[in-house]
Amino acid sequence: MLVYIARRLLLLIPTLFGISLVVFFIIQSAPGGPIEQAIQEVMDGGGDLSSNTNSGTISEEVIQDLKKQYGFDQPIHIRYFKWLGNVLTLDFGRSMIYDEPVFNVIKSKFPVSLQFGLTSLLLTYLLFIPLGIAKAVKDKTRFDYITSFIIFLGHSTPGFVLGILLIVFFGGGSYFSFFPIGGLYSSEYMDLSFFGQIIDRLHHAVLPVLCYMVSHIAVITMLMKNSLIGELSKDYIKTAKAKGVPSRTIVYKHALRNALIPIATGIGNIFKLVFAGSLLIETVFNLDGIGLLTYTSVIKRDYTVIMASVCLHSVLIMLGNIVSDVMLVVVDPRIDFE
Repeated sequence: MLVYIARRLLLLIPTLFGISLVVFFIIQSAPGGPIEQAIQEVMDGGGDLSSNTNSGTISEEVIQDLKKQYGFDQPIHIRYFKWLGNVLTLDFGRSMIYDEPVFNVIKSKFPVSLQFGLTSLLLTYLLFIPLGIAKAVKDKTRFDYITSFIIFLGHSTPGFVLGILLIVFFGGGSYFSFFPIGGLYSSEYMDLSFFGQIIDRLHHAVLPVLCYMVSHIAVITMLMKNSLIGELSKDYIKTAKAKGVPSRTIVYKHALRNALIPIATGIGNIFKLVFAGSLLIETVFNLDGIGLLTYTSVIKRDYTVIMASVCLHSVLIMLGNIVSDVMLVVVDPRIDFE
């Protein structure tokens, strides 16, 4: 297994190189870049270079200065390898929007996505795997039908729509004011005790976490249910029943471990969920996370932040795939990737 993991880690290098190469050339070739935006700002009279304009035009000298400022005075392949050399030293450049190192920008947004992504994923697995087991054991009963209706009703509701509804009903929108409608903590957060700060953060996290979870509830629950039902119908389970093995032992000792194999394949999504965040949910609840950062960077053509986001996102997804393979071996030792 260690050899397999080492081989997969080595494959990250050429894969990441290919991804970064394609994305860099696409982004750098797209219209509406920082130079065009700077020129437009000058033409609108809002830039510092307005004195260089003449009858609505900008001199070639100013344009060349802008190209040099943003690094566009060199051919695109030279710019790529220069960027790649800096990345190897973990220098992703300087953000054009925030005017600070890209690493610091991402580091400041990452805790938001980490808090909500990780919390929602853990709660989803902890709550809805047992629910899937219960639905499989009580298949085609009233409990199964009622929970299925609730689950699919929630699954059919987009997270940001649910967020709006929760704010209207429970965030002081029109009815109740049980929860705050945005932010990570309240204004008096620093004056609270340690446990008070924890409670304050949890209070602010309830509604966003529900919205993060809603899109995964049906997938995890029904996957667990169907997988376990499939295992319970196999011959070795029928043999155990014929021998008089208790139903609880059959479910939790014999069938459950095999039924968890499809669930294990998705556990690596933790890396993607933790990093990517959710643009719409972050917007609804005023959370300044990675999702909103990536969207803003794309709209404003902040090339350095876009490239850093794509590369880090790609690395985490590939690491997540490796984690999924490892979890498969943990659940089913018969699997051998060697």
